[in-house]
Amino acid sequence: MSTLPPVEWIRALASPYLRDFRPLKEKTPGLSGYSFALPAANRNGTLGFFVGYLNGGKQFQFLRATEPECAVFASIEPLRSELRRSQIENVKGTVRWTFEYIRWLNHRPPRFEFYEDEKFALVRHASMREWPREKWEHFSRNFYIETLAWLVRSGLVRRWRELALEKKEES
Repeated sequence: MSTLPPVEWIRALASPYLRDFRPLKEKTPGLSGYSFALPAANRNGTLGFFVGYLNGGKQFQFLRATEPECAVFASIEPLRSELRRSQIENVKGTVRWTFEYIRWLNHRPPRFEFYEDEKFALVRHASMREWPREKWEHFSRNFYIETLAWLVRSGLVRRWRELALEKKEES
C-alpha cells in the first residue's frame, strides 16, 4: 500500500459542487476521503457521493483497480430500497440516465462506469501509479474537479437535491 496524500482539502474542494450534502470523513477500509450524504433523504434512504482515494479493500475488486487510485462514487442506500430501485435499476432512473448521458458526451478515459448491483453504482476512478508522487495531490485535485463538474453539469446533483426535498415534503 502506498502512502496517500492528506485528504482534509477534499472536503473544501467538493463542498461547492455538492451543496447541501453533508460531508463525513470516510471510515470504510480501503477508502480515504469524504462521503457526502443528503440528510433529507434519510427516511427513505441516503443519496450520496464518495470523493477520495481507493487503496485496497476486497469489496472493491469489481473495479479491477490499479491502486492507489483517485475515485468518485455515487450511491443510494440501503441497497434493497425502493429509492434505489427507482434511481438505479429503473431504465429512466437518475443514475442510469446520468451514466448514459456522460458516456455519450465524454469518450476519453477515465470513463464513468455503472454497477447496478454494487453499493457504488456510478463510479469514476483513475490510477495514480504512473503519476510522479510529488504531483499526486495536484493531479487528484484536477481529477476531482473534472468528475464533480460532470456530475453537476449532467444534472444529477440537482435532481438528487430535488428528490430529497420531495421526500421530505411528503413526510
